[in-house]
Amino acid sequence: MIQVLLAALAATAVGAVVVDLSDTAWTLTGGDGNISVPGKVPSHAHLDLLAAQVIEDPYYGLNEFNLRWVALTNWTYTTQLSGLSAEGDVNTYLLFNGLDTFADIQLCSQAVASTNNQFRQYFFDVTDILSGCDTASPELKVEFGSAPAIADAIANQPGQETWPWPVEILFEFPNRQFIRKQQSDFGWDWGPAFAPAGIWQKAWALQLGPGEIYVRNSLLDLYREGQLNNLVPDQSANWVLNASVDVIGTVPKGASLSFKIVDLETKEEAGSGSLVNITNDGDVITGSAILGSEDFKLWWPTGLGPQSLYNITIDVVSDSGEVLTSVTKRTGFRTIVLNMDVVSDEEIAKGVAPGNHWHFEINGKTMYSKGSNFSPPESFWPKVTPDRIRKLFTSVVAANQNMLRVWASGAYLPDFIYDIADEMGILLWSEFEYGDALYPVDPEFLENSRQEAVYQVRRVNHHPSLALWAGGNELELVVLYLATATDPDTFNRYLGEYETLFLDTLLPAVYGNSRSISYIPSSTTNGYLSVNFSNPIPVVPRYANVTPGSIYGDTDHYNYDASQAFNLSSYPVGRFANEFGFHSMPSVNSWRQAVAEEDLRFNSSTVVLRNHHYPAGGLDPANFANASKGMGEMTVAVERYYPAPRGAGPVANFSAWCHATQVFQADFYKSQIQFYRAGSGRPERQLGSLYWQLEDVWQAPTWAGIEYDGRWKVLHNVAKDIFQSVIVAPLWNDTSGLLQVYAVSDLWDEVSGKASLGWVGWDGTTVSLDDAADSEPGDVDFTIGPLNATLLATLNITELTSSASLNAADVVFVANLTASGKPPNTEATKTFTHTNWFTPTPLASATLVDPGLSVTYDGNTDEFVVTAEKGTGIWTWVSLEDSDADAVIVAFDENGFLLKKGEEKRIGYSILSGSGEAAGWESRVGVSSIWDNSLP
Repeated sequence: MIQVLLAALAATAVGAVVVDLSDTAWTLTGGDGNISVPGKVPSHAHLDLLAAQVIEDPYYGLNEFNLRWVALTNWTYTTQLSGLSAEGDVNTYLLFNGLDTFADIQLCSQAVASTNNQFRQYFFDVTDILSGCDTASPELKVEFGSAPAIADAIANQPGQETWPWPVEILFEFPNRQFIRKQQSDFGWDWGPAFAPAGIWQKAWALQLGPGEIYVRNSLLDLYREGQLNNLVPDQSANWVLNASVDVIGTVPKGASLSFKIVDLETKEEAGSGSLVNITNDGDVITGSAILGSEDFKLWWPTGLGPQSLYNITIDVVSDSGEVLTSVTKRTGFRTIVLNMDVVSDEEIAKGVAPGNHWHFEINGKTMYSKGSNFSPPESFWPKVTPDRIRKLFTSVVAANQNMLRVWASGAYLPDFIYDIADEMGILLWSEFEYGDALYPVDPEFLENSRQEAVYQVRRVNHHPSLALWAGGNELELVVLYLATATDPDTFNRYLGEYETLFLDTLLPAVYGNSRSISYIPSSTTNGYLSVNFSNPIPVVPRYANVTPGSIYGDTDHYNYDASQAFNLSSYPVGRFANEFGFHSMPSVNSWRQAVAEEDLRFNSSTVVLRNHHYPAGGLDPANFANASKGMGEMTVAVERYYPAPRGAGPVANFSAWCHATQVFQADFYKSQIQFYRAGSGRPERQLGSLYWQLEDVWQAPTWAGIEYDGRWKVLHNVAKDIFQSVIVAPLWNDTSGLLQVYAVSDLWDEVSGKASLGWVGWDGTTVSLDDAADSEPGDVDFTIGPLNATLLATLNITELTSSASLNAADVVFVANLTASGKPPNTEATKTFTHTNWFTPTPLASATLVDPGLSVTYDGNTDEFVVTAEKGTGIWTWVSLEDSDADAVIVAFDENGFLLKKGEEKRIGYSILSGSGEAAGWESRVGVSSIWDNSLP
């Protein structure tokens, strides 16, 4: 795909002189000129200083605090341009795809422009400056001001707007809401605050002769005839191709657009012709065409069908028939809608609670969204490579996830990430970069925001993986709530400002450029009261205008009171869960990458201060008070539910504690995910679970399921298990004392099968409760309707454990499911199996026994064979020997599982990285369970 993009870019440059500024020699200077090192483009000052050994690894130790001077320093990138003509018949431009953030640009010592938005594309006509330059190698200088310092200066301007204290959730550097820069650069509770500066995306110098044009951006929009944003389209309608090309230069009058569509699977042409309804504004030319409703293969998310892709080439053609320029984009034919329609009377009659829907429909089919939240994978985006993202997304697909919410307050994803998602079938719920704050609404800020949004919407709209645009993170149900709670007398002003930016500004940027995508103003929202496209702003938000007994919108959920972790009554009941979670430690192998060996202790200063939950709320580098609260929450959770680790030696003990926090995290997420998934068959008709968060930005306690180096935590293994298409889900309600066992399916056809339910002792014996027939249902035949859940059994655990029928400490409830069903868009029937469990008492008080686990490597089948000879192993964990795990990272096909006495489990694996660095590691793989925590 990268080659395709390069070919497309080259096509736009026919006849023009294009100087890639990545290929020129740059110098980075700062600190009043006393620092001068080689620079790069794209890059950040931190990265160039690190490469020159001026600073240490920013991620190591407490360098986040030690290197704050870098963020507070002004930095200048300088280069000499060559290969440009100074003749009068050419026009010269500078094109920057990303400047982070406050930049003053000079050419030949003459001011070109100043910029103030990390997320906008900028281009400047420098013809006159270059013509007056007396050198063949003019100097280009880009001076970056300190973003924290400038944000403070803006905040302190006379008459500047202020908000109640909690409305700007302050992490480290303050006043992030005043500037259009990655908000998490100023700190967040899962990552550091480096506030980097630099030319962070590609840049070029261009020269165009008379009549030449250069494509700087373009839009492709594929939608069904009559389709409107946020409304369910007619799947039988023809396709509409709308194409728009943004150019540097001027498109001549009389120009037209033509198109060609190529099926990338067959390499055959699938359609071609001329676009009609041409509008030419000089710098942008737009047209459309009608395409047959069934002439193209559909694109589907992973697990729901194939990812059929096409190349669409758009030619800009002069009135004499000359192709002036062309652009090729890879795309797919699909419709995706966030359905927030009113629940119909027919649906209510079938048991769905009244209110409004909140789920995604792909190509007219309601889907269950399974996945997590994608946060920035690096503090320095130039480090993010296609290879790294492909490996990360391979882990996403392996874990049965079909959607990622691309969290606001990071950065808009580069095209190569959408490209990989297109190929792998991962839907990307995307967001504008605002979050956990209210924002200014002065005309300059709004126009800056509008241009940012228009550029980004047009840039990525062609990707079939694009699932949604949201205005920002936690704005409606968190920020507006905080505003009304802390300053109710001024709330109407805050609400009006919120609507000015997120409805009056951002919504038209989406609706005005795309008919194929839905928009919501906030990630968590109760949806709309109405949608009427005859109004200038078609939507009227619901906010708190709710009817008792009705259900609306999506939810998020964070509860750090570990005593409530498995209390289902504390979980929100909504239509969709967009984020929820609890933090855990990374493995000791990840910690070793970032801290000294002597700091490998749970409460060492370095470990504690790298924990940003809870954040400092300012620039205090000694945030022990708040950080210790987060460390304490993990400790309390482990001690409450599991045997406390007692590893031999300080590092072994530290490692065991890190793993134990991961077990609790996985246990808690599993409880919530299966609760939400079972909701597909309950009145809430719950159709989405996206947990917080997918991956780490560094090595520290976070909510991530994948560590910074790609290593799977326990959570990612458990997500893979509980996100399977057909599962059995035991849900215990702490309030009622009832255990309800569900069979759940997200398939689009009926599923039938049998579940085996019973009690097993920790010693491996099968426990029979003859005097309580309803306590062990045994084998249960079941049928699950399409995208639904079926209740298999209900057990009163309170009654069982309060009588002599059951000693809660001695047993585990085990449910095994086998079912047959047809995966979406296939004709073949598949057999699905799943095992789940419930412990009627926390494992901390269970009478666990040594399960006698062993693991061997079968070289003939390239599998690991795990057995339990003495008892039942729970949270059985297969892992590499410690020194091997530093060199090679492996994901086992199953991990964190239950293994009954006498069972044998054969497990495959995938090498994620470092395959050749630990020869013979297979023979040194070990296995443990939660019982090992009790060993000295």
